[in-house]
Amino acid sequence: MRQEITSIWGERKVELRSTGRAVTPFGGLVVFLEFLRKIGYAEAVQEHLPFGLTSPNAIPPAQTFTAFVLSVLAGARRFAHAGWLRADEALRQILGMVRFPSDDTLRNFFKRFRHAQVYGFYSGLWRWQIGRLPVRGEGYSLDLDSTVFERYGRQQGALKGHNPRKHGRPSHHPLLAVLAEAHFILHGWLRSGNCGVARGVEEFLKEALALLSAPHRLRVVRADAGFFEQQLLSFLEERRLPYIVVARMTRWVKREAMRVEAWRALDENFSMGEFRLQLYGWDRERRFVVIREQLREEQDSAGRKLLEVPGFTFRIWVTSCSATPEEIWRDYNQRADVENRIAELKLDLAADDFCLHELFATEAAFCAVLLLFNLLVEFQRMSGSKRYRQPATLRVEVFLCGALLGRTAHRLVLHLSSAWGGLEKRKPLIESILSYILPTAPKLEEQAAT
Repeated sequence: MRQEITSIWGERKVELRSTGRAVTPFGGLVVFLEFLRKIGYAEAVQEHLPFGLTSPNAIPPAQTFTAFVLSVLAGARRFAHAGWLRADEALRQILGMVRFPSDDTLRNFFKRFRHAQVYGFYSGLWRWQIGRLPVRGEGYSLDLDSTVFERYGRQQGALKGHNPRKHGRPSHHPLLAVLAEAHFILHGWLRSGNCGVARGVEEFLKEALALLSAPHRLRVVRADAGFFEQQLLSFLEERRLPYIVVARMTRWVKREAMRVEAWRALDENFSMGEFRLQLYGWDRERRFVVIREQLREEQDSAGRKLLEVPGFTFRIWVTSCSATPEEIWRDYNQRADVENRIAELKLDLAADDFCLHELFATEAAFCAVLLLFNLLVEFQRMSGSKRYRQPATLRVEVFLCGALLGRTAHRLVLHLSSAWGGLEKRKPLIESILSYILPTAPKLEEQAAT
């Protein structure tokens, strides 16, 4: 069958034909697949999966899970979009899968999950990932944050609550903990939409801290005003975890900020101060750090205005750290990067789009996206990337590559298009991954030393 079209410029005739050869637009995924093989991904997923299938015609659950992860990596934003890869014969051959699951198979896979299975499966995989995180002598910064996933239906847990974009729209309210320096998502919960920001955060942190292995430690915990709660602060103090939390501008906090007299000027616009205060219901007095900024016409000022102190805005943190106020300020400002992680999860990996009726099925799909995000971060570390690249950037620069599947004798050959960078662009990445030395467990290192 043939067909002709005419080019827009030049009036040149272009002949169209069909081909029976296996063609894929995702030839660059071979680099990511080699990375998964190197770290023992298939073995880890099979080890921690909480269920199996007995039917001889069923697709193995580990392959179904991998198909979902690769669909998201390729740009899928709905379960139905998995059909993109189901028709990709070349990628299926490279994966070694007999069949690629349909979108219904993917949905049914996640519908098998209950609360205990979600925690058991993903906590095992998170520990497996954390075991390869670089150890930082000064420790990691743990940033807490929440976001809103808008829903358009009657899914479990989709309730009316805080929704800054669409007031009154049912939503889910996920909670995230991110290791800032590693760009690593330590833990994630999918909560009902009517939950407050800090709802369940102590139990959430207990699970997150249990995932950290012995060599890894936390330098500081940072959070915004939604986490300004006595219960959380006491929890962190009991575990001797330093914290910097934005203070909620209550009547008593503002009153004490106005009473500060010892201001230390950093420059003509910024001054630092501090005070100690025990709020009603608190079990102790705590340190508060205040940044006072002078209002300027040529530049917007962050912080809150106080009617009693015109001409200035104020930002206030409660902290257990002993650093100077300006160091507390600079330290907390680094927390802004967690907003980039949330944006990447939503915009690049569609974390808010894979929604099923059952809450724990939706949470299982959500955690799969978080796992993929961490895999992409580790992929960059192992491939020798000198700078952090967003998932969408990796997709365009590395994973998108036209390729043809062929054979030489009994061997499969994937021909990567040179116009997309071909093998020349991706061979150094594969070599870096193959030569990367995976970290061993501390106990094994001690035995080797003796």
